[in-house]
Order: sequence, then structure tokens, then C-alpha cells
Amino acid sequence: MVEFRAPMETDLKMPRRFPVRAIYLALGSVMLLLAFIGMLLPIMPTTIFLILAAWFFGRSSPRLEAWLLQHPRFGKTLRSWRDEGAIPARIKMVAIAGMLCGYLIFFVTAFPGPRLAIPVGIFILGCAAFILTRPEPRATSLQNGESMSGSDIGATKCT
Repeated sequence: MVEFRAPMETDLKMPRRFPVRAIYLALGSVMLLLAFIGMLLPIMPTTIFLILAAWFFGRSSPRLEAWLLQHPRFGKTLRSWRDEGAIPARIKMVAIAGMLCGYLIFFVTAFPGPRLAIPVGIFILGCAAFILTRPEPRATSLQNGESMSGSDIGATKCT
């Protein structure tokens, strides 16, 4: 007997064709690798690659998405971004300090002329403004360290 059921949210966001899921899985893996490299290199970002990895894994592998969202170090920040578009104050300050250090290293080592230094500076200021205007995470049960169950993970909002 064939059982009919309403599609779950995870069914709706996950591509049904194998090649598309495989591409998303590969891209998620590349983003995770870039995030790992970003943890080792002070100039390269980490969080944006983790956000992208979670997005790609959300469309290819619910198990890997759940692993990222429940990760003891990165899960809280990823859930804050996914649920609220929020960035904790400590992460904002680290990001701004990293951008400032990166620009100073660029300026001191590359000796850019004004035609390059000014546009790069404007771009970095724009990125900093975006980060600073993101809200702070609300104090919810997810922010206080409670882990998510499998049913909660499938119900998270994807942006």
C-alpha cells in the first residue's frame, strides 16, 4: 500500500534530482574547507563560508546541516544568523578588527595608489557598516545552548 503524506519543509527545499543535490553537497564541502582555512589564516573570513556551507548542506544533506547547526563552537552563531539575521557583538568586533587588520596589511605591503586604496577602503567600510547594522541575537532557548532536535532542524527558516 502506498502512503501519501504532505511534504515536509525539508522536502520542499531539497532538490529531487541527484545531480543538483550532488553539486550542492560539493559546494557545501568546498565552503566548509574554506571556512577551515579561514580559521587558520587571520586574513580570510570564516563565518561567511560556514553560513554558505549550512545553506548548501540544507539543500543536499540534512545530516551535515544538522551537524553544523549543532556544532558546539559555530552552531549558536549560525542559528542566530539563520533565525534572526543577527550577529553577536563579540563577533561584530572580531570581524571589524579583522577587516581593519586586513586593510592595514594590504596598505603596508602592496603600497597601493589612491586609485586602488580608496575603492578598497570604501568597500571595506560598506562591509563594516553592514555588519554593524545587523541586530543582536535575542535571548532564546537556542541562544542559551539548548540543542535542537531533528524535527526542530527541519523546521528552521532558510534565508
